[in-house]
Amino acid sequence: MYEVIFQFEDGQQVKISAQAGDNLLELARSANVAIDAPCSGNGSCGKCRVKLVSGEVNAMPTSHISPEDLADGWRLSCGCTICGDVTVLVPDIASAYQSRMKTADLSSGEEVAIFEKLMADVTAAGVDFSNDFTTVELHMAAPSLDDTMPDNERITWALEDALGVEHVEIPFDCMLHLAHRLREDNFHVFASGLRKGDTFRLMDVRAKEEPMCAVAIDIGTTTVSAVLMDLKTGKLLAKASSGNGQIRYGADVINRIIEQGKPGGRAKLQKAIVDETLNPILKALCRSAGVAKERILRMCVASNTTMNHLLLGVEADWVRMEPYIPSFFRWQGLKAADLRLHAHGDADVVLAPNIGSYVGGDITAGALASLLWDKDEFTLFIDLGTNGELVFGNRDFMMSCACSAGPAFEGGDISCGMRATDGAIEAITIDKDTMEPTLSIVGEPGQKVVGLCGSGIIDLISELYRCGIISAKGQFVREGKRVRRDEHGTGRYVLAFEDESATGREVSLNEVDIDSFIRAKGAIFSAIDTMLSSLDMDVSVLEHVLVAGGIGSGINMKNAVNIGMLPDIPLEKFSYIGNSSLAGAYAMALSTHAEEKTYELAANMTYLELSTNPGYMDNFVAACFIPHTNGSLFPSSRQEV
Repeated sequence: MYEVIFQFEDGQQVKISAQAGDNLLELARSANVAIDAPCSGNGSCGKCRVKLVSGEVNAMPTSHISPEDLADGWRLSCGCTICGDVTVLVPDIASAYQSRMKTADLSSGEEVAIFEKLMADVTAAGVDFSNDFTTVELHMAAPSLDDTMPDNERITWALEDALGVEHVEIPFDCMLHLAHRLREDNFHVFASGLRKGDTFRLMDVRAKEEPMCAVAIDIGTTTVSAVLMDLKTGKLLAKASSGNGQIRYGADVINRIIEQGKPGGRAKLQKAIVDETLNPILKALCRSAGVAKERILRMCVASNTTMNHLLLGVEADWVRMEPYIPSFFRWQGLKAADLRLHAHGDADVVLAPNIGSYVGGDITAGALASLLWDKDEFTLFIDLGTNGELVFGNRDFMMSCACSAGPAFEGGDISCGMRATDGAIEAITIDKDTMEPTLSIVGEPGQKVVGLCGSGIIDLISELYRCGIISAKGQFVREGKRVRRDEHGTGRYVLAFEDESATGREVSLNEVDIDSFIRAKGAIFSAIDTMLSSLDMDVSVLEHVLVAGGIGSGINMKNAVNIGMLPDIPLEKFSYIGNSSLAGAYAMALSTHAEEKTYELAANMTYLELSTNPGYMDNFVAACFIPHTNGSLFPSSRQEV
């Protein structure tokens, strides 16, 4: 046996025993060491870099490590096997996707305004923004030798009298603490719970009145976001987000489905989302708002179909295999205790309903928040994340589909790609004459460049094409200080030279990266084209295009049109609506009617399976060009002369 030590930049270490031939990335996963591996360890992404501090490993040769970096000790963990005692440095950027949990400051009012507007808009559309949770103040006689009624009967009688109900249910979670809570203030308490007709389900008893809370959660393939709110007023109390801990098992759902199919895989993937991601977020929310976990009485989760299966620990293999049948579209009756979540054990966990293998609850929740179901005009709703999901329609009908855009929009499959965290370039302009870039970087002033996030990639490719630096095929056709070529003549555009970057390595976009992104944007446009064509329509019918998803602070719509990702229609028809999935989950968590409306939307939405559509592949091939092989579709995107 050998000793493997994972060392972090803050000085902490994790030690694990290993045998000769064990894979370094798999050892990191087993030790719960977060190393970003978007390709799930097949060696194609080059993101799982670690640095040898002492010892040696057997390393497969890779083009992702330069000779200079190799000599300096850098290795890809997925291509290393153990041959002795070894210590490796895990750089901060390798685990930043998980470790940088953010708790939002709500004092600015921006988040509050967004959700208040949602409540107003959904209410105006006829949805009743209310629920059946209530808190009642009780004054009871204390027990004595002459009054020996047990605690559960005493509070039951008091609740029946105060609320006029015929039945009171006391769940086990509540019963555990009942005796102590009743005696905290001599049987003067505030009882909170859920009223359904003539039955009241008691959930929490307190000596003083405290807010009843709900949590809305958006589980993205890459990022998880959540908000804590007051169940009666809808007021936001806290917000938090972090990377999805499952990402070390692959950046896309296919790799994660493959991983969960291995022995013990489902338990590993469920642990990564529940124990490593959701519970830390829930604890951060409670800490930020100053509330006990027992005050979280309701939860709503919006996530794609695969994430739903992995959250529940349900076999997901059949989601990706023809005829693409998931285990469930709807699942009701789920409790927080079933998933070991940091909340009241009897809290209902509502899952936004799925409508297909690749169109899940995040889209049905997003469709609710988008209000396209309340419009007369034809509206296209696009969620851009690790995959691309679309909904088209109006108050009369809705059709949905999903395209396998890959993780390019969130930095995967791109050599310098990253998520929208500190050091990510989120916006770019290029001077056509000098070819020099002007960069907008996520983080504090003075933050050095680490990589390129999705919104920055869109800007960069649009600018490279506008300036004539790359051709319509994505190949470099101009030379200059910023254009470098490797020994094979493959070009790349340098955004930050070695001495300008935070990592000490060049940050650049090469022709392989551009080709990957052209395929991703081609998948989006061809999905739009195919869906409209199936209804004998084209982009001219669109009155609104609503863009949502986690690709930085919002994309430049003009640039997205210029590269052929979004249809060439007047720019005023486009709107960026942020995290619509979280907004929809917020509405469902607060409103019983909103939950029912979302089920209705899912049931009435037609699902188009693109993989079986005969025209989709032809449309996709035609769209793999900047902006498109059919230039008449993009008259405003002609390259400047």
